[in-house]
Amino acid sequence: MEFSITFFQLFFIGVYLGLPLLAVLCFVIIGLGLVVGRLESWSRFDSIYWAFITALTVGYGDIRPLKKPSKVLAVIIAWTGILLTGLLVAIAVKTASITLEIFIDPNVIEQIEKRVSKA
Repeated sequence: MEFSITFFQLFFIGVYLGLPLLAVLCFVIIGLGLVVGRLESWSRFDSIYWAFITALTVGYGDIRPLKKPSKVLAVIIAWTGILLTGLLVAIAVKTASITLEIFIDPNVIEQIEKRVSKA
């Protein structure tokens, strides 16, 4: 349990430190989603919903852009979402690495490295 608590504490510190970039990416997704929504005559809720479904590469297909400018913006939203997801994954991986270093005995790591190098 202590491992999990430490992981989440460090993860949220990482998110806090990355918040300016995370916020910019979210605002880009929301802003472009609202532009597409205006071009396609969607409600604000549907526009933001579609933008995040597209950005997170879920793509249910229940709402889709029909106009060419909207489709170009959809690609930009998708790439922005990939950046957002990649940043969160990078924070999680680094956090897991640090947490493992805190809780795992260095002797155990050496033994594992020796076994791997022999194989």
